[in-house]
Amino acid sequence: MGELLLIGDSEALTGVYMNPHERFAEEMADGWRRDPAALSAAAEQLGAYFAGELREFTVPLAPRGTVFQRSVWRALTTIPYGRTATYGEIARSLGRPNASRAVGMANNRNPISIVVPCHRVIGANGAMVGYGGGISRKEILLRLEGTGRF
Repeated sequence: MGELLLIGDSEALTGVYMNPHERFAEEMADGWRRDPAALSAAAEQLGAYFAGELREFTVPLAPRGTVFQRSVWRALTTIPYGRTATYGEIARSLGRPNASRAVGMANNRNPISIVVPCHRVIGANGAMVGYGGGISRKEILLRLEGTGRF
């Protein structure tokens, strides 16, 4: 998977980035400081997830986004480990059946990858579709979770 950048505030995890120097690392405001101890619980849970020992994260989350984006990200956390959902299924679960594309855009802006499992969202025809961390990483995560699809 490569290096992950974890970002948080004093209370919660606010970002997990696979490409920390790319577009989603805008959360790193002036004055940020490196403090691995502050996010040790999140790091430990991610380590356990990659070791196949953790299926559900319990660290507090505080993603920053619009009301709609946050509703999509909450919906993503309900997709069970080892399962997938389509953009349309997420849209319908939000009571917005015609909002598949908006769900896709919100999914793309998910600042807490892996923990908020945007990798579990696939195309309507079951195809592997875009992933901010790259399709190869999405495949790795889905194989790790044993979806049996990829």
